[in-house]
Amino acid sequence: MRPLVIVGDSLLDRDLNGTARRLAPDAPVPVVDQPAERARPGGAALAALLAAFDGRDVTFVTALGDDAAGRTVATLLGDAGVRVVDIGLTGATPEKVRVRAGGQPLLRVDYGAPSPIRTPADAALAAIRAAPALLVSDYGRGVAADTDVRTALAHVTHGGTHTVWDPHPAGAAPTPGARLVTPNLSEARHYDAESTATPTPQAVTATATRLRDRWDAAGVVVTMGARGALFVGPDGTPLVVPARALTGPVDPCGAGDRFAVAAAGALADGAVASEAVVAAVEAATGFVAGGGAADVETATAGDATAGTAVEDGDRAVVPRVAQVRERGGTVVATGGCFDLLHAGHVRLLADARRLGDCLIVCMNSDASVRRLKGPGRPVVGEDDRRAVLLALDAVDDVVTFDEDTPERVLAELRPDVWVKGADYAVADMPEADLLAAWGGQAVVLPYLAGRSTTSIIEEALRHVSH
Repeated sequence: MRPLVIVGDSLLDRDLNGTARRLAPDAPVPVVDQPAERARPGGAALAALLAAFDGRDVTFVTALGDDAAGRTVATLLGDAGVRVVDIGLTGATPEKVRVRAGGQPLLRVDYGAPSPIRTPADAALAAIRAAPALLVSDYGRGVAADTDVRTALAHVTHGGTHTVWDPHPAGAAPTPGARLVTPNLSEARHYDAESTATPTPQAVTATATRLRDRWDAAGVVVTMGARGALFVGPDGTPLVVPARALTGPVDPCGAGDRFAVAAAGALADGAVASEAVVAAVEAATGFVAGGGAADVETATAGDATAGTAVEDGDRAVVPRVAQVRERGGTVVATGGCFDLLHAGHVRLLADARRLGDCLIVCMNSDASVRRLKGPGRPVVGEDDRRAVLLALDAVDDVVTFDEDTPERVLAELRPDVWVKGADYAVADMPEADLLAAWGGQAVVLPYLAGRSTTSIIEEALRHVSH
């Protein structure tokens, strides 16, 4: 992975998460009992943290106040391996306090009025000018608007450095020459006076095109939340990248930062802009599915990935399971190869989902399927099998495992219910004893008669031979 320089405004986010089971006697508002407080980097500092957790060498040019909040942000980023170049705020470091109950947001309180930054240090300007790849994460508090900083940014964007600019309505316009500008729909409308209220593909395409021309950018991608993103590049052809559908309540906080970091990283590593947008949509969707910014762990980058039974691409499953449990819900899991998905699979998955509040599919990897089914299997590779499963309304997430049985991932996910088809007996399931260890239950559900992947393959071969 190539190094990344991030320029932008830092905030300190503080989450107060407790339980709310009653209303206050003096007002019709919930009482949050025994909230636990957790501090984490916010604003552009969250983008720097996420980039470090991706495994990148990150230099972060920002402005922090000489206060406890600023020192906390610097410490959290330093612990994650981020090199912080602080050009200083004359006032307080901004703070956002989110009060949550059972994982659901109730209230946000903001501290810290915008204040001027100090004179940028030579180290900050040198870091920008030497950047192999650059992300400007503008939160409208002055770093990207500073005259000296903008001069350095203009130098690198015109010089061909891969630059992604994540704008803000209160911030500065991108410097000319950015490779990709990433406004969300609201920000795009703010910048484009000709935009319409209805975000049809035609309207968003027109807005993205006008902004691309106005900013002299190579491309503009408008992010649209659950609807994905629309990208317009140099040739003007709109590329729409849908987002994977998510079930249940989600918190989109931080999704824009996750999108911008993923896009900047992909461009830095040699992807074309359209590929970077596709990767960014998938990264942002997985980030939201995993709980968003509120579930980002502020460990070191190495600790964030160490010792987990769930693979890198599936790590968002763990916080999703925690969210369901935090709400008092039931976690259901099932497993299998799911090669050539058929009506029996679909029926089983739909019935399994009705047993609880989320369904996690533990899916055999390609290597695991070959050991179990023979050298001619799977017919469909694991990436495509995963994509087809995730397209089903019944499926909330998919975890891939390499072993012959899924005990390893089950031990981490600890589902309340484990489901298999009726061709199994609970007593014969190797997973049943494992489930019992934490009070879970293994159950069987009926299959649709006569449906199997093997019979589909055999029937297809008979047709070919005739």
